[in-house]
Amino acid sequence: MIKQFDHSGIVRIVDIIDNGNVIYIIEDYIDGEPLSAKLESSGAQPQEEVIQWAIQICDTLEYLHTRKDPVIYRDMKPANIMLNSDANIRLIDFGIAQKSSETGKKHPNKKKVNLGTKGYAPPEQIKGERQDARTDIYALGVTMYSLVTGQIPGRESYQVKPIRYWNPQLSSGLEAIIEKCMQLDPDKRYQSCAELMYALQHYDEYSIAYHARQKKKLNFFIAAVSAACFFLCLGILGVVMRNVTNSADYTQNILQAEKTTNEEEKIQVYSNAVNVDQYAMEAYLGMVEAFKDDAVFTTEESITFEKIINENLSGLRNQRGYGNLAFEIGKLYWYYYDYGKTEGGDNQVTRMKSSVQWFEDAVEYGGENSEFYHQAVVYRDIGRFNQDITLRVEEASDSGLYAPYWTNIQDLVEMVTNDTDESEIVELEVYKLAMFSMETYARKFKAEGVEQTAMNELYDLVKNEVENIQTTSDKTASLKQEIADRFDSAAAAIENAFREQVSAE
Repeated sequence: MIKQFDHSGIVRIVDIIDNGNVIYIIEDYIDGEPLSAKLESSGAQPQEEVIQWAIQICDTLEYLHTRKDPVIYRDMKPANIMLNSDANIRLIDFGIAQKSSETGKKHPNKKKVNLGTKGYAPPEQIKGERQDARTDIYALGVTMYSLVTGQIPGRESYQVKPIRYWNPQLSSGLEAIIEKCMQLDPDKRYQSCAELMYALQHYDEYSIAYHARQKKKLNFFIAAVSAACFFLCLGILGVVMRNVTNSADYTQNILQAEKTTNEEEKIQVYSNAVNVDQYAMEAYLGMVEAFKDDAVFTTEESITFEKIINENLSGLRNQRGYGNLAFEIGKLYWYYYDYGKTEGGDNQVTRMKSSVQWFEDAVEYGGENSEFYHQAVVYRDIGRFNQDITLRVEEASDSGLYAPYWTNIQDLVEMVTNDTDESEIVELEVYKLAMFSMETYARKFKAEGVEQTAMNELYDLVKNEVENIQTTSDKTASLKQEIADRFDSAAAAIENAFREQVSAE
């Protein structure tokens, strides 16, 4: 069996000579001495050295125990452990070693076999019962006990005193490891030499002092966590109180703004609310409505508003409700912005161009499920058309733009007409755009497949709606008259576009 082993911790058999009368086994020469000799000469051995020897022995035993058919050494004791001049350990005397599968079996000739050394062999080995790796672990535990105390365990009783009874300076961690090795019940010992080796390599972690340090660390950690929780709760309370205060201030400003009749003062109060909570939507929406009160969004008001909102725009875009705010701002520019307006002139294209960026944000941040999504898309696309069309015509790259634009105009007219809550200025601006578009692009619409009946139907709808609107201000009355003045020219443009087609046919 030994000849099959290949491990530095097991003595190697060089040759076997059988002369007929005697069998000679020639083994490696070991330049050293057994640990029993060191015990006899110098008594108990240093703890650190014993631990290192035991780790080497664990490695050797683990090799034996993990063979295909595990081998149990069964005779672990200081006399069978050789320490060479390089401080390396080798096991000798495999006389009673057995394969695990064979342990506990009766000898064929019915005679008793060597069942190990009293004091070192565990109960199951003395009784001749089945043995395994835990058998060698017990014997190794007793061997360590002998080496660190200089005492030979009782041969008549398995009850032995702890190692620190003999030497209080020994590690309580090592004491715990040895006691676990020497448990009478194999299930209570280490279950493998690999497990025991790990324990020996970390023996200090099993000590009373180590556990005391760990307990101290744990107590410190608990104290630190408790303090952190206290200050966290204190901080949360502070934040909550601040938020409650801010919320009260914000609400107070909103209420004050709603009661204020002076537009400039109203805008200032809403601005104060923004300073309290720059990411709440109500104050911004309130400003938008305030700017509409006189039906004019001036250049100065635009500068004031953009200064307030642009400072917080990146954060606002991450807030719920921003899409709706962007949509309302877009309509503010589309219908009320007076930049570029001259006396007797119109700035509708300028207003549409200024609103495009806000409708783009409404589409991007509002989401397809928002109630304003389709309207925002229509406004955005009409604005983009009027933004680009002049240059596209000059570049002769406007083909294909008019049919989608016609569809958007139809959709916008339908949305405004069906919305009974829409203001008269919004309705009139949309109808004005529809009339202007038919008057200006009738031929283009026809060229891209728009039927004459479709244009006539939209024309009749817009004309009827405009004539039925009851205006309530000089501005809307003037706007209504401006649209009415274009009825004839728009009708003529449609008729001329399709008369040319009839003539050609």
